[in-house]
Amino acid sequence: MFEKTEIHPDKAQAYLATDYRLGHSDKDIVLTIGKRSEQLAVLFASKGVNCGAFITAYNPRGAMQSDEANNKAHAQLADEIERLGLASIEGSGGVEGTDWPIELSYFAFGLALNPAKAIGTQFDQDAIVWVGADCVPQLILLR
Repeated sequence: MFEKTEIHPDKAQAYLATDYRLGHSDKDIVLTIGKRSEQLAVLFASKGVNCGAFITAYNPRGAMQSDEANNKAHAQLADEIERLGLASIEGSGGVEGTDWPIELSYFAFGLALNPAKAIGTQFDQDAIVWVGADCVPQLILLR
């Protein structure tokens, strides 16, 4: 399923199984890789964009970091998104029933694929989730 990558297949499968949640309420939009999100399509239309990216700065390369390091990186990611002038929603990614902690993230509206990949790489991430005009989330492996 994956093209050549340095990321272990088990880790890539875990990324595929993750719920990518926009927001922190009972009205969250939950993105599933490969499944069109009608809620996101409505949000794209309301914001006048046709793409976006779900990015975390937590746990670079999938290696557990301290809360302090994760919080600092998350704040730096927020600064980068703001510097680019993009609207965003804070969210989180995780898989219920696993030991891996929920990772805070941002969904940046209007962030094209190549700049999204560059930000993911800047924060030393294994992957990002990118969504184009079809509103189907794609797992984009970065290594």
